[in-house]
Amino acid sequence: MLQNELFHLLALMQVDGVGDIVAKKLLSHFGSAEAIFKAKRKQILSIDGIGEILYKNLQIKNHFNLAEKELLFLEKESISCISYLETSYPEKLKHCIDGPVLLFQSGNINIQKQHLISIVGTRQITSYGTEFTKKLIADLAPLNPIIVSGFAYGVDIVAHQAAMEEGLQTIGVLAHGLNQVYPKVHKRYVSRMEEHGGFMTEYWSTSNPDRENFVKRNRIVAGMCEATVVIESADKGGSLITANVANDYNRDVFAVPGRSTDKYSQGCNTLIKTQRANMLTSAADLIYMLNWDVASKKEEKAIQKQLFVSLGEEEQKIYDFLIKNGKELLDLIALQCDLPIFKVSTHLLNMELKGVIRPLPGKLFEAI
Repeated sequence: MLQNELFHLLALMQVDGVGDIVAKKLLSHFGSAEAIFKAKRKQILSIDGIGEILYKNLQIKNHFNLAEKELLFLEKESISCISYLETSYPEKLKHCIDGPVLLFQSGNINIQKQHLISIVGTRQITSYGTEFTKKLIADLAPLNPIIVSGFAYGVDIVAHQAAMEEGLQTIGVLAHGLNQVYPKVHKRYVSRMEEHGGFMTEYWSTSNPDRENFVKRNRIVAGMCEATVVIESADKGGSLITANVANDYNRDVFAVPGRSTDKYSQGCNTLIKTQRANMLTSAADLIYMLNWDVASKKEEKAIQKQLFVSLGEEEQKIYDFLIKNGKELLDLIALQCDLPIFKVSTHLLNMELKGVIRPLPGKLFEAI
């Protein structure tokens, strides 16, 4: 992202009345944060749901002073900042209407074409929960998933550590700015975490780990991942909030069952009983429910096809997209591959003749 646009985006997010949803509406209309601040009153008020108060708030110059201070902090600490419009932004989080416009991150995070799984649970993890978490991650390791959690006590830190032991990327989603570590005792894990992934947050360096931030943070943990796994939970707790958010986002949720008398199995058992989570007894359950084995077979078939069929650069792009996503509409293929519809139609016809894709009813296409 260009420095000038980042500066204006930071300023925009400091405007009273501008949250993630409103910011996205404004950015969609004007095309850039800088253009929003340059817009005339009539242009701002023409947007549905935007009123006079918000227009006046946009005129306050102190937003730029705050943005400049934060920009200096980011540069000094070598912290990157990505917007929801960039390819490095978590793909699944882009589809969440309330996903953060900006994410700050540190470390060596690379989430492109990777499976992301969030593992959450009680801060009072038991020996059973610890062993289950370690075994789950060890059994998933050959599929190279990224393990996402909240860097808190209990299940979170056990999941991060287990991921690092298996040589996997792991991401801690924080409820405060990247200028501090919470809980402080976890400071000893920071450098290793940044070597094996790192940290993400929507919060500025001026933000403290306030209680409400943790609840809000949970939507990122759930939204950026294919599935959320609840290891252990009492009948109330933050991990149940994360599970509910994941359900709202149409993500898969898994919960580890336990004895009805166990305090930290009650939340998981309730999730399963009320059909808000799939029962998880081993890594095989998760792999089966998420079709990861099927995806692997598709990738294998794709490699075999490439050995015998010659595809152009744009054809290969379309083919790779269909292998990854399965059946898709013509319009969506064009949008996601960043190609004009007329070109995609021509490529699809040629690829059909080459025997690598097939048309389906309703303008759908799939790779063979």
